[in-house]
Amino acid sequence: MALLTREAKGVFAISPTPFDEEGAVDFDSLGRLVDFYESAGVTGITLLGQLGEAPKLSHHEATRIVGNVLQRTRLPVVVGVSAPGYAAMRALTGDVMAAGAAGVMVAPPNTLRTDDRIVAYYEGVADALGDSVPLVLQDYPLSFSVVMSPSVIARIARAVPSCVMLKHEDWPGLEKISALRNFEADGEMPRISILCGNGGLFLDFEAERGADGAMTGYCFPEMLVDVVGHAAAGRIEESHDIFDAHLPLLRYEQQPGVGLAVRKYVMKRRGLLASDAQRLPRSMLSSRARAEIDLLLTRLGRQDSRVELVG
Repeated sequence: MALLTREAKGVFAISPTPFDEEGAVDFDSLGRLVDFYESAGVTGITLLGQLGEAPKLSHHEATRIVGNVLQRTRLPVVVGVSAPGYAAMRALTGDVMAAGAAGVMVAPPNTLRTDDRIVAYYEGVADALGDSVPLVLQDYPLSFSVVMSPSVIARIARAVPSCVMLKHEDWPGLEKISALRNFEADGEMPRISILCGNGGLFLDFEAERGADGAMTGYCFPEMLVDVVGHAAAGRIEESHDIFDAHLPLLRYEQQPGVGLAVRKYVMKRRGLLASDAQRLPRSMLSSRARAEIDLLLTRLGRQDSRVELVG
């Protein structure tokens, strides 16, 4: 399978990890998800991201999930390997890259407090994993409490050639995208791929600012594919039209603490997951919240014919 490069574009769907009601990994649902992502037109799949409940998985479970997906699809697969120390990160990276992963994603530990320490950390990651492993830099200060300025990201891109992609989910973050593309244009940093997270909440304008696409897990990845495709083709009105249709559900899914519960519930309603269960500890949706989501789905279905529900 091809490795990630700094020219990567499109939509990498972040997959949730399906569990049954007893907390075991549900590989049947995982297979349905992979087939669905392919049919939705995504460019790649990301596993074991923050909303993939990776910290709740054993090493054996994590590698089995990755191997299962790689056997089912030819799409490039990125794997989250963030860990408190380099040893565990190296072990998981070795296994998933040997299985055929296209690259790995690493978030910064929340102990990093200066620019120099942030840059040194990612230099250490590259040394630990090997310079042949494509690296995705996850920039999510609202979750990890590590603030990376555009100049720090530029330093990492210069110092770590294996860092090929930025998963951008800072907000407000539109100016950061513009600053990075300006650095590239001025020769102050090499080009890196920029795929955006935050559930796609700002994707319409991120694409216009120079982002190459999305890496996120919104429960209708078809919309993400549409927005990125329309923007790349210069169809700006069409991009905003489909985005606006999904915005109420997108906003609801983005609530801190319950976002994964919302996402899994919608995917169950779409017939992709047998259960919307999460592993403990977990958040639960109330009956009132489920009714609100059902209302949003009904309203979305009036504007997007791809909303087909079961149950």
